[in-house]
This record gives sequence, structure tokens and C-alpha cells, in this order.
Amino acid sequence: MNKYILSIDQGTTGSTVLIFDHDGQIKGRAYSEFNQHYPQPGWVEHDAEEIWLVTLKVIGAALSTSNIRPNDLNAIGITNQRETTVLWDRANGKPVANAIVWQDRRTAHYCDELKERGFEEMIRQKTGLVIDSYFSGTKVKWLLDNVTGLRARAERGEIAFGTIDSWLVWNLTGGKVHVTDYSNASRTLLYNIQELRWDDELLELLNIPKAILPEVKASSCIYGETDPEMFFGTHRIPVAGIAGDQQAALFGQGCHSAGLAKNTYGTGSFVLMNTGNQAVFSNEKLLTTIAWGIGDEPVQYALEGAIFITGAAVQWLRDGLKMIKSAAETKALARSVPDNEGVYFVPALVGLGAPHWDPYARGLLIGITRGTTQGHIARAVLESMTYQTRDVIEAMQRDSGIFLRELRCDGGASVNSVLMQFQSDILGVPVEVPSIVETTALGAAYLAGLATGFWNSREELAQKWQLENRYTPRIDEAERERLFRRWHKAVERSKGWALDD
Repeated sequence: MNKYILSIDQGTTGSTVLIFDHDGQIKGRAYSEFNQHYPQPGWVEHDAEEIWLVTLKVIGAALSTSNIRPNDLNAIGITNQRETTVLWDRANGKPVANAIVWQDRRTAHYCDELKERGFEEMIRQKTGLVIDSYFSGTKVKWLLDNVTGLRARAERGEIAFGTIDSWLVWNLTGGKVHVTDYSNASRTLLYNIQELRWDDELLELLNIPKAILPEVKASSCIYGETDPEMFFGTHRIPVAGIAGDQQAALFGQGCHSAGLAKNTYGTGSFVLMNTGNQAVFSNEKLLTTIAWGIGDEPVQYALEGAIFITGAAVQWLRDGLKMIKSAAETKALARSVPDNEGVYFVPALVGLGAPHWDPYARGLLIGITRGTTQGHIARAVLESMTYQTRDVIEAMQRDSGIFLRELRCDGGASVNSVLMQFQSDILGVPVEVPSIVETTALGAAYLAGLATGFWNSREELAQKWQLENRYTPRIDEAERERLFRRWHKAVERSKGWALDD
């Protein structure tokens, strides 16, 4: 048996490739950012061709720096920024327009129209989602309506739609495989998560031709093999695992049974709770989503709270305000002050996600005085991540009836001990960080390795989870609630800001 699993973690701001051995340890890695495009306020785009080329580059770098040959790879797993929408020409494999990123808000007014027409409950019952421009369906409609001649070409079957996973698989296999998995399909606003099929009523509502859609398969199965012309030589490697980034992180954290939950700190943050084989529909504006499907087993579901901006706020401090040169500096800055001194930051830079779902909210920095320093602002940015997480977890507990006894955390920001300690403080429960925080890539690797027999069972995988740090609450209940109340005052002031007067 070949020795390694290669995992592609294609994120919102960059592509990471990790190579794992049978013990789940990282043996190779590479990362590269790619360009973000903001053609209008509230619009966010990527060049899908650039994403593919950057991904190919980091695959090569991970292999070469670790001295691992392509022939040593057992399988490839893919995890991806979800909802980001790509349409491409089936004949030449070229994108027909820039990809519309999950953060993009250009379809917010159309989503309002759908709500006004009374479709909210029907869509929720079919998809588990709220009507929001976050999801892929309205982005697809926008492209078909606004790119000249595209709708007619789509109806003739000349155009393919996919989220980023589909786009990468298409390229890896030399255009032979057009596929997605259950978890990504469940984020499109077009997929019936209980009947496990593309929904004709939703396709008709959004005027999207079925001919553009990928085939939906389990998250752990062999989809196809790499094309030697596209992937480093003559050896064909199975592409065998796909999951949206947050579902992959849930799997990589070992949250394989109902009631277990994790939070991933990336560009945004996403709290997911496994609800088992039953779809739990939310009364708290959380999302019901497919967690994964393993081979022929019944799919598992999750409740999800999607927080749009967490790590991206730190990038804003770096790139927008030029206040820091690297994300790591926020830790020292936050430690330079004893508390936030009444300064709060609401990171509604692209609106607010769960549980508020306000596309017209905008970012807010409040409580500033003459004594406010960079330290207070850095602390407010870090603390905003924890407050948003508590908002989601409280809603999740009301929906599920399950009180979380601990939260498993991962993603880049989970290495920040100031952030993790305050997360425990504001939740009032322990926060656990594993030794491998790249659990998104790890989850995709696990799904691929299960499909090829590299690993035998989820029980085997769960035993590989190892604790690195555990944080317990240090502030009392009165202070916790005082801080949280003031956060909500700030949130209310940010809502509806972009609405026309």
C-alpha cells in the first residue's frame, strides 16, 4: 500500500496542501495565497483559473520539499471554501466569468424578493438553509442572467456549474469527472437534503437548468483518477474524499457522533454540531446541513452557525489599516492592555451571518475614547470572534436541547492563546485545541483514506485525536454576562446600516 494521503485545503484566501502518513501526522506541506477581487462594494470574486494554478503549484511544493513522490500517494482528498460559485465551458475547461465568493452580497435584494414572495419556509424544509446571498443558488442565477449568452449556452448543456471542489476534481481528472459530494451540494440552495436529490421545484424557482449540475456522490468514495498530463507524471491517483471545509473539520476533529461540536477559526468561523442521521431543523436561524456520507451508509447531518468574518478581520487590520504586519502580532497587542476598556468591534464587513442574518449590517467600532490604543482595537477584534461564537452556540443549544460541555477548536487562530482563553471565558466551558489544528485538511484526508482502505474505520480515526491545549474559564458569571450584554448593544447598532434611507 502507498504510504501517504495528499489533502488539498482550498480556502478563501489561499490554498494549502498537506501530506499525511498512516498515523495522521503531517509529512509535507505548502501554502500560497491568491488574489481577492472586490469590483464593487459588497462584491467578492476569485479567478478560478488562478485557484487551480495556485493549487497545482502548492501540490508540487509539498511533494518536493518533503521528498515524497507522486507514486507514494494512496489517494487525494479535497476540502474547499463552500458556496463559492464557478461556471465553466465544458469544451475548453475555462471559466466563463470570475467565481462569485461565498462572502459576496450582490444577490441580497433578490433574496429579499424571495422572502417577500413567501418562499422562506419551503426552501428551509427542502434545503435546511435560510434564504441568503451566502449560498450558491442565487449566485448561479445572477451569472446566467448577467453574462451575455450564458443562459442559452447553459440550457444547451455547454456549461458546467460547481463549487470549488467540483472545479478542482474536473481539472485533476482532465475534465473527465463532474461531481460534488453531499456536503457541498447541501450548501447550494438547490439540493433536497432529505430526499438527496437536486430539487426540480427549486431549480424552476431560480430558473437554473439541470444540465449544468454535477453528479452528487458520497463524501468518501472514489470519484475518479488524476490525469497524468495534469498531475506530475504517469501514475494515476484516486481522488477519493470530498467535503466542504467545515464538515471536513468536524470529521477531522473526531466529532463522529451526535452531540459533538467544533468551531473552526478561518476567514470566517463555523460552529457545527453533529446531529446524527436525523436532520434537526432550526428555530434559531441556524442551518441544517449534511455533514457527510460515507460510502453507502446513511448520511449524517449537522446544525451549523456560519459566522462570516473572524480571521478576515485580522487581515483587515493588516492589509486595510496597516496596523500589523502579521496576524501573530495581535496576541502581543491584545496582551498590552488589561481589558477592552469598553471598545467593541462588530465585524459585519459583509453583513452578519448566524443567528442574525442581516446582509445590510456593516462593521462597527464603538466605545473609542482618547485613551483607546492599538491594543484595545486588537483585543476588540479578537474578542468579536468569541462573542459571535457564543451567539451561535446559545442558539444551537436551544435548537438541539444539548448543552455543550466543551468546544473543540481548530483553524489558524486557535494557536492564539489570548483568543482561546477568552473564548473559554465568554462561553463558561472548557475549550480544547488538538495537536493538529489543520483539522479541515485532516478530515478530507481521512475521508479519502477510508474510501481506499488506507484506514479501516472511524473508530480507528477517532483514536488519533490528541489534545494540545485545554483552556478553562477564568472570569466570573457576572463579568461574563456584562461583557456579553454590551456586545449585543453594539451588534444592534450595526444592523441595517447599508439599507437605503
